[in-house]
Amino acid sequence: MSDPTFGGGHTGGPTPANGIAADLLRFHDDPAASNPFADEEDLHEDDNVFEVGERAVKHIYQGFLDFALQGNILEIAFGLIIASSFTAIVNSFVTDILLPPLSVLLPLNKNLDEKFAVLRPGPNYVKENGYNTLQFAQDDGAVVMAYGIFINRIVNFMGVGMSLYFLAATYQYFSHDPIIKHTVKCKYCKKRISEKSLRCVNCTSWLDGREERHAGM
Repeated sequence: MSDPTFGGGHTGGPTPANGIAADLLRFHDDPAASNPFADEEDLHEDDNVFEVGERAVKHIYQGFLDFALQGNILEIAFGLIIASSFTAIVNSFVTDILLPPLSVLLPLNKNLDEKFAVLRPGPNYVKENGYNTLQFAQDDGAVVMAYGIFINRIVNFMGVGMSLYFLAATYQYFSHDPIIKHTVKCKYCKKRISEKSLRCVNCTSWLDGREERHAGM
């Protein structure tokens, strides 16, 4: 009985059937058929592995340049750099300029960031003198609650927030670009909406008085 896969009419042994033979011949004659992801320009007989790799590296490098030099990417990078520098300036203003006068005006015997409470003293703790600095208490292994650092960071946060607000308000004043969105509470659903809204986006109630007029009819 002849094999359905191989033709039995040849005396030289089994040969591939017509469909398989056609596929094998197509792969042999057209290398791109066996690799559908290969580029036609990269499939030259005289190209070696190094030339193909060089073209691939150049293609990836050019794609990276196209991505990195886009306008929005550069704008984001510049914005992050300016924001980082601005944050450092505000932190220095709060820490070096604002907090020292507060430490003098308030009944504090040291800087605000050095205020702490000893919860469990270390082995070298002297009750009469205590710890002079937070670092000394931590080095001695004491358990401390550094509330001064927490208050300092709250003041830093408020300083950064207020500085950003005044910067945005100044920009809005000169550019007339409403980047600060003022909101009010809807008198029906009590949710925050834009102060220029004529209708609430949450409960769909009209805010120009027509709801009262319809209720009175």
